[in-house]
Amino acid sequence: QVQLVESGGGLVQPGGSLRLSCAASGSIFSIGAMAWYRQAPGKQRDLVATSTSFGRTIYADSVKGRFTCSRDNAKNTMYLQMNSLKPEDTAVYYCNAFVRLRVDDFGDNYWGQGTQVTVSS
Repeated sequence: QVQLVESGGGLVQPGGSLRLSCAASGSIFSIGAMAWYRQAPGKQRDLVATSTSFGRTIYADSVKGRFTCSRDNAKNTMYLQMNSLKPEDTAVYYCNAFVRLRVDDFGDNYWGQGTQVTVSS
């Protein structure tokens, strides 16, 4: 009964900014690490940024210094602030979260449906 929903994607010009959101809902006991992935047509799905439950983040080299990942644990929501966007950032962006449904649950990874980000002039 866990659902991850991404939002905030769209069309933006090079150098522009966009803010993505990922909201988790359902029967959730706790959420561990959350992460943003992206996948361009014909490409593999790659990690963009990951965030621990305390908000510590790790970024892919390609987005370091331009993207900022954050989360609001009270709202079970993760964000991705994307600045100085480049055409090569064009992809479907997916949310992933490691979720425990019960106190004795080892946990599983869950995926959102993805949101399209297109950077073009």
